[in-house]
Amino acid sequence: QVQLVESGGGLVQSGGSLRLSCAASGSIKRVNAMGWYRQAPGKQRELVGIITSGATTTYADSVKGRFTISRDNPKNTVNLQMNSLKPEDTAVYYCNAVIETVAFRPRNYWGQGTQVTVSS
Repeated sequence: QVQLVESGGGLVQSGGSLRLSCAASGSIKRVNAMGWYRQAPGKQRELVGIITSGATTTYADSVKGRFTISRDNPKNTVNLQMNSLKPEDTAVYYCNAVIETVAFRPRNYWGQGTQVTVSS
């Protein structure tokens, strides 16, 4: 059993910052890519950014230069530092990780989501 637990969402004014964190726990053998997705009301879930186990990052164009993903491999955590937030960043943010467990080959796992609201 694997769990991804997110923290750090909330309400912030436009131009402000928030930091999201996500910790993976369970019968983990190896954590491969980790990342963040978001879903705004009435819209499809979209990629925010991904970081590989080797720390290579990929970002959506809409967040480049404002958001930074980092990870702590020994702790199986991934963070999302969000700066210069805009109202259009308002969404539920989901942590995602590709994890190999003792029992299963690598598969996708999702966190429960954390709300980020940016007021204008």
